[in-house]
Amino acid sequence: MPDLLLELFSEEIPARMQGKAADDLRRMVTDKLVAEGLVYEGAKAFATPRRLALTVHGIPARQPDLKTERRGPKVGAPDAAVQGFLKATGLKSLDEAKIQRDPKGDFYIGLIEKPGRDAIDVLAEILPVIIRTFPWPKSMRWGARSGKPGSLNWVRPLHAITATFGPETEEPDVVKFEVDGIEAGQTTYGHRFLAPAPIQVRRFEDYEAKLLAAKVVLDPERRKNTILADAKQLAFAQGYELVEDPNVLDEVAGLVEWPVVLMGSFEPEFLATPAEVIRATIRNNQKCFVVSDPKSTDKTGKLANKFILVANIEATDGGSTIIAGNERVIRARLSDAKFFYETDLKTKLEDRLPKFEQIVFHEKLGTQAERIKRIERLAAEIAPLVGADVAKAKRAAQLAKADLLTEVVGEFPEVQGLMGKYYALAQGEDASVAAACEEHYKPQGPADRVPTDPVSVAVALADKLDTLVGFWAIDEKPTGSKDPYALRRAALGAIRLIAENTLRLSLMKVAASALSGLSVKTADAQKLPSDLLAFFADRLKVQLREQGARHDLVDAVFALGGQDDLLMIVRRVEALGKFLDTDDGKNLLAGTKRASNILSIEEKKDKRSFDGAPDAALYSLAEEKALAKAIGEVKAEASAAVAKEDFAAAMSAMAKLRPPVDAFFDKVRVNDDDAKVRENRLKLLNEIRSATRAVADFSKIQD
Repeated sequence: MPDLLLELFSEEIPARMQGKAADDLRRMVTDKLVAEGLVYEGAKAFATPRRLALTVHGIPARQPDLKTERRGPKVGAPDAAVQGFLKATGLKSLDEAKIQRDPKGDFYIGLIEKPGRDAIDVLAEILPVIIRTFPWPKSMRWGARSGKPGSLNWVRPLHAITATFGPETEEPDVVKFEVDGIEAGQTTYGHRFLAPAPIQVRRFEDYEAKLLAAKVVLDPERRKNTILADAKQLAFAQGYELVEDPNVLDEVAGLVEWPVVLMGSFEPEFLATPAEVIRATIRNNQKCFVVSDPKSTDKTGKLANKFILVANIEATDGGSTIIAGNERVIRARLSDAKFFYETDLKTKLEDRLPKFEQIVFHEKLGTQAERIKRIERLAAEIAPLVGADVAKAKRAAQLAKADLLTEVVGEFPEVQGLMGKYYALAQGEDASVAAACEEHYKPQGPADRVPTDPVSVAVALADKLDTLVGFWAIDEKPTGSKDPYALRRAALGAIRLIAENTLRLSLMKVAASALSGLSVKTADAQKLPSDLLAFFADRLKVQLREQGARHDLVDAVFALGGQDDLLMIVRRVEALGKFLDTDDGKNLLAGTKRASNILSIEEKKDKRSFDGAPDAALYSLAEEKALAKAIGEVKAEASAAVAKEDFAAAMSAMAKLRPPVDAFFDKVRVNDDDAKVRENRLKLLNEIRSATRAVADFSKIQD
């Protein structure tokens, strides 16, 4: 079956746009093909700084013929309606139409036959539309072509279009179309400097091979692998280790078509600046990698005064001119960073705090200074609950945000918190206080490290809970996919801090305390902590689902009410999940659900509930007595186990209900003819529901 080769050759495409552009090109072309009845076998897109390319293989040579029936007017309809029907269907007369009988009358039916077109003609029709409507985040329109004003919006000036179509065994044809005066053909171009001559290509295999010979690596993954392997090898050959940086790797792979890895250096005195600042300077300004010295006594691996750059050319001087140019820029940028760092050290963190009084955190939640005071107060309250020193927690909360006003963080926002730690240590703060300055932002994502130092945990929880309670109080909650203040991330961070540090604290009490520190007053102050708890429940479901747990079990535990100890909820959910994986658990769940369903029906019918203890004197069957006895024993045993927080034992107690519940439903008719017996048996079913609620609300659990 024929294959399509498409290339859009232009000036340099920004690296950040290349990946999405390749995906968009593949999606748009293949969607159109399928819509036209041309179902393909496979497709793959590529991007380099100067081209987007797509290969689609296994496309049918021709569209299938299409036959459709069109319903027309009733037999005997006015002539105008008949003529309109004939024109729409292409029929010459009503003799060519069928008549379909219908309860509403007889109708004319016209058979429309639409012969399929050659796939190459379909491509010539759809490709120009795709190019003209391509969804670049930013595009431009440039000068005239052949004396006519340009009309195409493209990310950068488009110079050539390659489009061929044909089977592997034959010479492919050019897909003939033009866009803004650019005619599709078989001509592309190699590397801008190393092989700029035009290249004639036929199909993808030929195209990729000729580009490689012309110093263009088409596949971005291959470019990344080449850069990474060569950079590691070059660093190793000089006695160093590459500090890998996936973001820099992605970007430089989008800046070069023929990657050439080189090593430069800078003055050793710059190494007195924190390694993260050096790395941010070199990464942000020159898109280069740093290297570490494995011979360093520093356990973290001290940076070496070397860097690795990626050029787009094989220079005749071995790259010395390119290296010298990068060294000159990096030297200037490191000088700036060193100056910023040394300037910052001259001012203590606490001396920066008054400036926060002029910085608004949120118009309804006050200034940053007010927020810092709230976090300080809340951290002091949380500290005893997490085993942290209260004085250290207050000091850390006071200083944690101060580095936001430093020169280095102003230049490199990504090192906020980290620089706070360095400045705190430099001014002689306690190690736990300094660590909390960095770690109070953590964890910021599912893969981020969770702090374990109690002072860091106290400040991190205070920071996140103040944010959540504050925005809840002013009714700025996440809606749908919108979460401008990252409140979902804050809640997940708090959950991980509590769960992974096995902390015991009442979220309701801490939330209420945080609320009392706000200057803004909310009309639903009483409702806010419980409303926020429901939000935590939703986030906990997400967290447990990612760990393989069932979200309905979280609902079953939260439904008991008053459950705001997240650690206990997690343990209860884990025990419940293990229990439901057993035969006893599955069968007890089925029996409990059966009891709940019967009760729901009868309560609705009688318009009443069946609360209260059953009357033992009305038990006439052994199965009733056995179930009543088992419920009494299980209730006591399960409640005692839950009180001791031994949820596994509580589940084992619940398992004892299975045999009498099974026997009850097998031998006992609940809706007895005697009204008193019926009521008593329904109360006994309610006792089953009540007994299982010692550990969870089984009605919330999905079968």
